[in-house]
Amino acid sequence: MNNKKTTILALALGLLLTSPVHAQTTKSWGIAEFGQPKYGADLTHWPYANPDAPKGGSIVLGAFGSFDTLNPMIERGSWPSSIGLTGATLMAGSADELVAAYGVVAESAEIPADKSWIAFDLRPEARWHDGTPITAEDFVFAFDFIRKNGRLFLRSFYDDVEGCAAETPRRLKCTMRTRDTMKPLVAIAGLGPVPRHYWIQPGRDLTKTTLEPPVGAGPYRIKHVDPGRSITYERVKDWWAKDLAQMRGLYNIDELRFDYYRDDTVMFEAFMAGRMDFWEENRAQRWATAYTTAAVTEGRIVRRETPDNTPRGVSGYVMNTRRPIFRDIRVRQAINWLYDFETVQRQLLYGQYKRLKSWFPNSEYGASGPPTPEELAILAPYKDKLPPEATAKAFEPPVTDGTGNNRANVREAMRLFKEAGWEVKNGVLTNAKTGQPFAFEILMADPGFVRVTEPFVVALKRVGIDAQIRVVDTAQYKVRTDEYDFDMVNLALNFFAPPGPELRSFFSAKVVDVKGQGNFAGIKDPVAEELMDKIVSGTDLPTIEATTRALDRVLLWGYYIVPLWYNDSDRLAYWDKFGYPRTMGKYSNGFPTTWWLDPARAAALPARR
Repeated sequence: MNNKKTTILALALGLLLTSPVHAQTTKSWGIAEFGQPKYGADLTHWPYANPDAPKGGSIVLGAFGSFDTLNPMIERGSWPSSIGLTGATLMAGSADELVAAYGVVAESAEIPADKSWIAFDLRPEARWHDGTPITAEDFVFAFDFIRKNGRLFLRSFYDDVEGCAAETPRRLKCTMRTRDTMKPLVAIAGLGPVPRHYWIQPGRDLTKTTLEPPVGAGPYRIKHVDPGRSITYERVKDWWAKDLAQMRGLYNIDELRFDYYRDDTVMFEAFMAGRMDFWEENRAQRWATAYTTAAVTEGRIVRRETPDNTPRGVSGYVMNTRRPIFRDIRVRQAINWLYDFETVQRQLLYGQYKRLKSWFPNSEYGASGPPTPEELAILAPYKDKLPPEATAKAFEPPVTDGTGNNRANVREAMRLFKEAGWEVKNGVLTNAKTGQPFAFEILMADPGFVRVTEPFVVALKRVGIDAQIRVVDTAQYKVRTDEYDFDMVNLALNFFAPPGPELRSFFSAKVVDVKGQGNFAGIKDPVAEELMDKIVSGTDLPTIEATTRALDRVLLWGYYIVPLWYNDSDRLAYWDKFGYPRTMGKYSNGFPTTWWLDPARAAALPARR
């Protein structure tokens, strides 16, 4: 299942009730980074959930790659992306908002006027799956572990949190390094507990990988694990949170099994053969040409497109500037001039995608068109450190006419290569001073992406560049990207709106040599560094949006990536056995959280093979 959808569906929770505690603090069931949460105390269920949805049944879903641990807290190992189904957090958002959170394990949050701390009162009914009460100590245990041993990316969310303490078994207080900003408070509201009573037992070690299902607190528990091949979850029918208003109509399917595949094409064939129940299409060619079977034409498989308003991260071919061949910006520009998106769009993508022109696409945080007056004011102090274009015009990737005739762009690329000290000798692009041939490897984990990368490789080879595609399994891909052991890598970066401390994981010079971070390009830009500081410390949304767009321009004109494409709709295919609410959340299609199995429809389908 798509990680972005899993994350958003896990946020579909909450209830709001606000009341003054005394002059300096406010106590509420819901908080928002800016303004007020959308939903109030009269909430009976989410408008995108059916409170009368039937429960029951089982489905099979597909997941790409493999897994070798059920511990997502540490860098080591690969864990199932669906593991969040077993957890719960202090507060979580709705599918209609990006920056609001509503009480889950916490029944209320108390905040002082200067936002220097936040205290959570925990629900007395909140229980681990083994019946043990969830306490404030479980959250302190989680926070302290993340701070000391957790994944670096997880740590980045809590950079501005000083610490957390259990004032009582049911009251947790976290203090901030910041003042007058909600960002770190909303971040800590997303903290999930870790069962201290479970992990302190002899023989258990949270710093290590494990395939023993740990105790959870969420709507599902792990039923069965076939390491690397499948994981099955069963609905917790007596889940402590099931009667909360914000849970009505959610988590309707009794059993979810995720089968793992190392080949995207094989996984799709399994869906079409009836061995999987739901498919979110990520291949334009398949969506245009592969749904011609009788199961589709006769309506047993349903195809549907739904709008996707979710802010997107960038995807593309990232150049590792730790490698000497990519350190010169003119080389990186030249590589961009050799990529012919328009021909790929026409020949391979069936015209279904939009070209990426931002590191923060499909959002108010991504730059578009010429710089606005607000962006120019933010960039003005750095004008002498930026390319003139960054403050003068819109960023546009090189464009072709889509016929495959890319001669004008190739000429511009060769001009840039020559300026950077590279020239063609005997058909090989060569460094004029050292005699080094220009050669690099494109690392990827998805064999299905080779097809759309090959035209790029052909274009590179035509100008004398020895470019090779290297496909590795997901475990090796993770190790190599964690250690920055690649020349160029095909990847997609997540984007959390509004952006915060996690930006430093992607773009800060401070993490360039820290393994496991997200600065894959090796960016070391002092302007980007200062802009990130301003974003993280920002207190009003318009300024944060404008500053992020300014940062976007700095990154775009650094040419660290050959940007690819995105789609602003979800392409869903599923066997006709589901019911779902007709109202969707703004930022989610709801699957599988708000969907349910329709027994009559399921009975009309052939038995699973």
